[in-house]
Amino acid sequence: MGDANGRTVGSGMRVLVAGGAGFIGSHLCERLLADGHEVIALDDFSTGSPANVAHLMRNSRFWLVEHDVALPFDYEVDRVYHLASPASPARWRGDPVRSTLTNVMGTLHALLCAERHGARLLLASSSDVYGDPEVDPQPESYLGRVDPVGVRACYDEGKRCAESLVMAFHRQGRASGRIARIFDTYGPRMAIDDGRAVSSFIAQALRGEELTVYGNGSQARSFCHVDDLVEGCLRLMEHPSEVGPVNLGNPVEVTVLELAQEIVRLTGSASRIAYRPLPEGDPMRRRPAIDLARRELGFEPRVPLRQGLYATIQSFRRALAGLDECARRGEPAMAS
Repeated sequence: MGDANGRTVGSGMRVLVAGGAGFIGSHLCERLLADGHEVIALDDFSTGSPANVAHLMRNSRFWLVEHDVALPFDYEVDRVYHLASPASPARWRGDPVRSTLTNVMGTLHALLCAERHGARLLLASSSDVYGDPEVDPQPESYLGRVDPVGVRACYDEGKRCAESLVMAFHRQGRASGRIARIFDTYGPRMAIDDGRAVSSFIAQALRGEELTVYGNGSQARSFCHVDDLVEGCLRLMEHPSEVGPVNLGNPVEVTVLELAQEIVRLTGSASRIAYRPLPEGDPMRRRPAIDLARRELGFEPRVPLRQGLYATIQSFRRALAGLDECARRGEPAMAS
């Protein structure tokens, strides 16, 4: 088979997934292996976890490499998926400088790797490039409303700069790139402590704690199941030509309060809802216009929110049970 740098003969491609041990990255690695490809997952485990890909380690077509993408890397591959980035506000606010460098320098190094080997690259950008939008839903043509010096700028502007790098390499004919603007995504293997609405509400409900809703809960979001998101990324990567940034997400909108109430119902929890002040810069609406993805990729989210939340809740039950067992035995818990 050879090591992670050696070429092997097979019907599939060799694929590099930066951020491969993260929430979305681990699901993407799983799907790529199922489709017959070889996968090299790069991760520094600052937000991802080896536990997310432990079930893949037995596969001879999978390699897990610990590496910070803010530092150069080079692998002979056919495809590069650049997903390495802290995505939760709790993580990027904790170290905004590192968050910026991961998005900017990580994208540069991914592009240089793709350029050296003639590989195609997909950047996992974010709906955060739209900032606190004045247009609803947000089409790809909307230029956004972003505060370049606000507390969210390390992530928002980091992603915007990453997109500009992909387009610069494309215009110079140096690398073939795709840009996925990913909206709120949820599913199994979300980090329990990542601070985002779905994970926070489920963990609080299962623990019998109050569900923390910021503001009055009228903020509107659209939640896409990770399986649908991965399908969209694969279709975008294999599109025969660069089609510009493409929104990937679920256009069905719910309020944060409605989400909290649904999770309380699905968990059977007696938890109450506690209201807290709205964080600085938190957008009031975030919903994708996916006309372009539908037309060019045939993309359509399939997993209903209730069904996806139920599966996510079951995965959280197992994860929390494992944490409780580790605590009972006095053993360190592996992050997830």
